[in-house]
Amino acid sequence: MSIFGRLKEKLFGTKLPAASAAAAPSAAPTVAPAIPAAATPTAVTPLLDVEAVLTFMASQNTQTLHWQTSIVDLMKLLGMESSLAERRELAGELGYTGDTQDSAAMNIWLHKEVMRQFAANGGHVPASMLD
Repeated sequence: MSIFGRLKEKLFGTKLPAASAAAAPSAAPTVAPAIPAAATPTAVTPLLDVEAVLTFMASQNTQTLHWQTSIVDLMKLLGMESSLAERRELAGELGYTGDTQDSAAMNIWLHKEVMRQFAANGGHVPASMLD
């Protein structure tokens, strides 16, 4: 399995406890707009709240990790190897065209690209993490 595949599996496989999940509305609205049967979607794929899951995971971790901006800390939080070799391999998987010897630039790109890929694979990622 690819490094990104393992990252995605670890993130999307995490279950939040009921108390951490967003509270559902207590009652349905009394008047709902009429929607023609043909316009009703047959299935809705829920998005994973990436920030909520990672924040929960960070709260359970004894280390202070800056996963919001650091690919190294994000990988550590997800229980992944975060060595330079692993990050270079991940960069290759995700199509990085920059200089892999410039680890600072690569790391910045990797963090943003991993967040973009999480969003592309069914995750809700705040816009601030995609810029």
